[in-house]
Amino acid sequence: MNGTAHAAIGAATGFAIANSMQTTPTTTLILVSLGTVSALVPDLDIDGKLRGRITLSHTVTRTIAQIIGTMMILYSLYEGTIEEKLRGVGIGVLMIILSSYIKQKHMLTITGAGVILGGVSLQELWMILFGVYIIVASLVSHRSYTHSLIGVLFFGYIALKLEHSLSMDGVFYTCLFAYISHLIADIKLLPFNKRGIKLFLPISSKEI
Repeated sequence: MNGTAHAAIGAATGFAIANSMQTTPTTTLILVSLGTVSALVPDLDIDGKLRGRITLSHTVTRTIAQIIGTMMILYSLYEGTIEEKLRGVGIGVLMIILSSYIKQKHMLTITGAGVILGGVSLQELWMILFGVYIIVASLVSHRSYTHSLIGVLFFGYIALKLEHSLSMDGVFYTCLFAYISHLIADIKLLPFNKRGIKLFLPISSKEI
């Protein structure tokens, strides 16, 4: 199933939960938005709508790193002792060289690290855990661990912590059910899916 369909199901999930809880219009909008995003989260393991939106272009990141590296070299030439100058120039050159190897597939890993740092700074456990999820998603193959029961449990815990942080009823169920809706929509039993999901990883790699 494509991303648009997953997002629509997630939005409907959020709306249904909001309606059942008779929430305010503002809360309803938040739950619908959370449902939309949560339904796309399992596909962070492949280039798609959500992955493209939360990551910068690798060319932008590469350019920024090269500029910083060049500035470090120039600054080091004018400041400090000989040893400090050599160290600064070395780090700047290393940044320029390493930045040339940055590809788009690396951007999600970098984004996950940034989310973890943001979570640490804000002291938000859900954000730290979501950063870990993003990094894992950037490293595993498509329709594997993010589409498994382990993925459901881990994301469910993130959703629980997010609900506690927002102090808003319905967040946990919206995020969890929207996430699960993605997995259901991707099972091989549905006629429009050529592939299924490995729901019971790492115990079994059989697709269902």
